[in-house]
Amino acid sequence: MKNLKTIAIAFVVALTTLTATAQTKKIDAAKSSIAWVGKKVTGSHNGTVNFKDGSLVWKGGKLTGGTFTIDMTSITATDLKAGEGKEKLEGHLKADDFFGTDKFATSTLVFTSVKEKSKNVYTVTADLTIKGKTAPVTFDLTTGKNAAATAFNVDRTKYGITFGSKNFFEGIGDKAVYDEFELTVKVVY
Repeated sequence: MKNLKTIAIAFVVALTTLTATAQTKKIDAAKSSIAWVGKKVTGSHNGTVNFKDGSLVWKGGKLTGGTFTIDMTSITATDLKAGEGKEKLEGHLKADDFFGTDKFATSTLVFTSVKEKSKNVYTVTADLTIKGKTAPVTFDLTTGKNAAATAFNVDRTKYGITFGSKNFFEGIGDKAVYDEFELTVKVVY
């Protein structure tokens, strides 16, 4: 009888583990960060943009999903100071040439596939929506107890942002802006 009880307890524990419910961990938007770098032929600019909200989904201790909203109106240039062109660059980034924040105040990132690569590292494919256009991005996300981090590039032309692109404008020479921009992301949950 004792063996039967032990087997029954083991079965319940195994069943509970297999049917574990998903756990959603909301991010702390104020402590999370997104840094960007945009390059052009004659140099580069860098800055930040803020999260509005977001969450990661876990099941059985493994990452299974996530969704994030980015406040595009918060985009700032951190490599320039007031009076050095900071306001002009920020205004241009918010204008229709780039992110059109009057019409598109937020961007979203929604995980569509999560595959464990190694302990605490996941390869994520997600739908990134900028200016109402959606295209997939893939990146490795390293997770910890209360934080996750990644770095990846985004091809802005997939979202209709073609300003200064050699692929869309011939003969622009040293006024060209590279199509990809770099993101370094840290989320705290």
